[in-house]
Amino acid sequence: MTNPLLAEWNTPFRIAPFDAIKDEDFAPAFTAALEEAEAEITAIAENPAPPTFANTIEALEASGAALDKVLGVFFTLAGADSNPARQALQRDFAPKLAAHSSWVTGNKALFHRIEALWRDRDALDLTAEQARVLMLTHRAFRRAGAALSGAEEEEMRAIMARLAELGTAFTQNLLADEAAWHMELAENDLDGLPDFVIDAARAAGAEKGLDGPAITLSRSLIVPFLQFSPRRDLRERAFAAWAARGAGGGDTDNRAIAAETLKLRHERAQLLGYDSFASFKLETEMAGTPEAVRDLLMRVWTPARARAEADAQILTRMMRADGVNGALEPWDWRYYAEKRRQAEHDFDEGAVKPYLQLDRMIEAAFACAQRLFGLEFRALDAPLYHPDCRAWEVTRGGEHVAVFIGDYFARPSKRSGAWCSAMRGQAKFPRVQGPVVINVCNFARGEPALLSYDDARTLFHEFGHALHQMLSDVTYESVSGTSVARDFVELPSQLFEHWLEVPEVLAEFARHAETGAPMPRALLDKVLGAATYDMGFQTVEYIASALVDLDFHDGAPPADPMARQAEVLAELGMPHAIAMRHATPHFAHVFSGDGYSSGYYSYMWSEVMDADAFASFEEAGGAFDPERAAALERHILSRGGSEEAEALYRAFRGRMPGPEALLEGRGLAG
Repeated sequence: MTNPLLAEWNTPFRIAPFDAIKDEDFAPAFTAALEEAEAEITAIAENPAPPTFANTIEALEASGAALDKVLGVFFTLAGADSNPARQALQRDFAPKLAAHSSWVTGNKALFHRIEALWRDRDALDLTAEQARVLMLTHRAFRRAGAALSGAEEEEMRAIMARLAELGTAFTQNLLADEAAWHMELAENDLDGLPDFVIDAARAAGAEKGLDGPAITLSRSLIVPFLQFSPRRDLRERAFAAWAARGAGGGDTDNRAIAAETLKLRHERAQLLGYDSFASFKLETEMAGTPEAVRDLLMRVWTPARARAEADAQILTRMMRADGVNGALEPWDWRYYAEKRRQAEHDFDEGAVKPYLQLDRMIEAAFACAQRLFGLEFRALDAPLYHPDCRAWEVTRGGEHVAVFIGDYFARPSKRSGAWCSAMRGQAKFPRVQGPVVINVCNFARGEPALLSYDDARTLFHEFGHALHQMLSDVTYESVSGTSVARDFVELPSQLFEHWLEVPEVLAEFARHAETGAPMPRALLDKVLGAATYDMGFQTVEYIASALVDLDFHDGAPPADPMARQAEVLAELGMPHAIAMRHATPHFAHVFSGDGYSSGYYSYMWSEVMDADAFASFEEAGGAFDPERAAALERHILSRGGSEEAEALYRAFRGRMPGPEALLEGRGLAG
C-alpha cells in the first residue's frame, strides 16, 4: 500500500489525511523524503549549466517538498499530541535533520553557485523579492558555516547535530515533568475557589483517571489556583512543582542540557568569527546588537521594578492582616494581588469568566478579521489529528484564502504554552498554494469552556500570528507569513490583542454563558480599567527572563547556568516575591531550539511597535479604520519577510517608535 504521507492528498484543500496516517508510517516516509531531498540538492549542485537564479535559487525553493510535507504533519503531532512512539521518532529524526541541513550548507559546489550569483547580483535583473531571497539564501549559507572547511566544518556539523539532540531532549523532559505531576484535592480543599476553577480541577482529575478534582501544571489551571486558593500550604506545593519543572533530578532534569547547549552555541558562534552567540544571533534582527537589547530592557526594568517593590509592600501588609508572618513569597503574590484587585477595582475575575466563552471569543477574533480584512470563516469537515481540533475554510470575496485549524484544550500529550504554526505556507512558486495554519492553546476544559481575560488575550495573540500567515501574498514560501526577523514576528500577534480591548467587540461577544446577557457596562469598564493592573509584576517576571537569556549568550557561556541565573537576578535586584516567568530548566523558548535564544526580548521589542501601531488606528477613524487596516495588510501582513522589517514598519507608520507608547500602555510612564 502507498504510504499516506507520500501519496497525493485528495482531501479538502490537501489537508493531511490524519485519519489514514499511522505512527509506523513516519519512519519510512521520512527516509524516502530525505533521500528525495538529497537527490534534488545534488542535481542542483552538479548542474553543468552556469548558475542562474532559476536553476539554483528557485530550484532550492522547489526542493524538499516531500520532506516538508512529512515533517509538517510530524511536528504538528509531536508538539500537540505526543506519545512514546512519536517521542522516539523525534529523537531519531532530530540528528538526521541536523546532519541533512549541515550537508546542504556544506555542499561546496552548491555554495559556489550561490556565491557566483551573489557576486553578479546587480546584473541578474531580479525583482525586489528575488533579490531579497538571494540575499537571505546567501546569508543563511554563510551563517550555517558554508565557508568553513576541514576540521572546522566537521566541528560545526557535530555541534549542530548535538544541539538538535539536546533541544529534543529538553522538550521531552519538560513534557514528561508536566504530565507526571498532579495534586489531588479533597472537597474541603476547594473552599474559596470560584466555580470555574473547581470545574476545571474536576475535569483535570477526570482526565487523570481520578475520582476527584486535581491541579495539574497546565498554566490555565495552576495560575488561577494560585490566584484564588486561600490555602497557603497548597499554593506553596503547587508553585514548587511549577517552578521545579526540568529540575527535579533524574532522567528528566534539564540543567546539564542547558549548560551543554550554551557551551555549544558559543563554540558555534566562534567558529563563524563572532565574539558571542548573542552577537551572531542578533546580527540579523531589528535590534542588531546585545547592547541595543539591553538598553531597551533596562529602560523598562527600572520603572517596572519600582512599581513591583511598591506593590510588594501593599501585599505584605495584606498578608499580615491575615495573620501570616514572614516574607511575601512567590506563591503568595497572585493570591494577594487578586484580593487587592477585587478590593481596589471591585473586579472579580470569577465574575468575568462566564462572559468569556471560548466559542464566543473565537467568533470575536473572526469578526474582527472580517471587519478589518474582509475574511470569512466557514466550518470545514476534514480529518484532523485529535477530536479537540476544529477547522475552518477562510475566504475573501468568495475566493479561498487559507485553512485555519484550532486546537484549544490542555491535555497531557500537548506541550505547554500556546503557538501558531503552518503545516503549509503561502506561496506562488513552484505552484500557487494557500496556507494551512494551526493555533494551539492550553485552555482548561469546561461545559462550556470559559476563559480568563489572559486566556482570551492569548487566543487573540495566536490568531494575530495566524493572520500573518493567512494574509501573506508573496511568491516564495521562504519569505512568506511569519518568516521574518524574530523581533518583528510578534508585532502582528501583539497588535491583534488590542482588538480584544475594543469596547464594541466585548459588548457584542462577551455574553454570559447561561443567560446570554451582554457583559454589564460597569463590569466591562472594570475589565478595561484593570488591563494594566499588576503590571509591575508582569513586566518584572518577563524582563528578568529576557535579561537572563541575553546574559547567557552575551560572552563566554556559564559553566553553571543556575548559578549564573542567580547572580543575574541578584545584580538586577529581583524582588524576592517574584520569580522569573521562565527559569532555565523549563525555558523552552530558549532551550527547545534556538528560535528565541538571545531573543526572548523580542516580545518587548515588538510591543514598542504594536503600541505605536494601534495608536495609529486610534488617531485615524478608530479600531476598524479601513485605511489603516488596508495599510497594515499592504505593508506588513501580506509582505512576510520579502523586505527588511524596519522598512516595512516605516512604510506602514512613516517612522520608527520609541518606548514611550509601551510605557504608557503598561501604565509605567511618569
